[in-house]
Amino acid sequence: MDIARLRLLAAVVRSGSISSAAREAGVTQQAASLRLASLEREIGVPLLVRSSVGAHPTEIGALVAEWAAELLDAAERFDASVASLRGGAGETLRIAASMTIAEHLAPHWLTSLNAAGGGPRIELTAANSEAVLLAVRNASATIGFIETPNVPADLATTKFASDELVVVVGRTHPWAKRARGISAEELASTPLVSRERGSGTRLALERALTGAGHQPVRPALELSSTSAIRATAAAGDHPAVLSILAVREQVAAGTLVKVPIRQLRITRPLTAVWRRSGSGVPASARPLLEVVHAIS
Repeated sequence: MDIARLRLLAAVVRSGSISSAAREAGVTQQAASLRLASLEREIGVPLLVRSSVGAHPTEIGALVAEWAAELLDAAERFDASVASLRGGAGETLRIAASMTIAEHLAPHWLTSLNAAGGGPRIELTAANSEAVLLAVRNASATIGFIETPNVPADLATTKFASDELVVVVGRTHPWAKRARGISAEELASTPLVSRERGSGTRLALERALTGAGHQPVRPALELSSTSAIRATAAAGDHPAVLSILAVREQVAAGTLVKVPIRQLRITRPLTAVWRRSGSGVPASARPLLEVVHAIS
């Protein structure tokens, strides 16, 4: 399977636009359209619905993008490993971050850190909060960033920001026209397209609904990437609950509609974690943590 075509599909799912995906890939829109059509022919099913306002995946297209995510992540890790060989020996700061943080906050941190120059090479791994904590505990990551309300007692921690979770639906969903929004009870009784267990987003939602006296039903779909959930919510019948950071652009563009929850606001802490030691924050991670506190 051609990695470049899968990257194009992932970019369309993320941005809702073939032209935006083409710019990201450095090709013309016509070339991008031809490559995507070729991918659809090879797989044998339509992957995208094209319209005058952009493009969004079919349900199968969202699943294919979800399946491709692991392959694309592996390709990026391979590229980074080869680049580190070319760069020679040197210190590497290994960071693990939960999905929302890795996609929407970490790029700004790393850009600011690199602007200062002279720092270590950065290796960033995106995973759910549970996997991030495991990586820090087993020393495969020097520092981690999580978005779960369960802050671990066995690790050193510092809260650097708060995040809000919001309900989003596609433009044709019945909830999109609800000016007064929905109740917490209705949200709890509706099967959602959701993250997998171990995700901070899912845990924060379940805890908020349970705290309001409503036991949430099982999700309609469980997907491990935010982009796949966004695309499935925009294209299908199921609502989603995601960080406002992850849906701000889509809500502004009108591909997703934010639905208020009456008498319930779902927030969670964003927390940095590292292994406890007498010296405090690991020396290699201190410049990064200073940047995080400064711009988050």
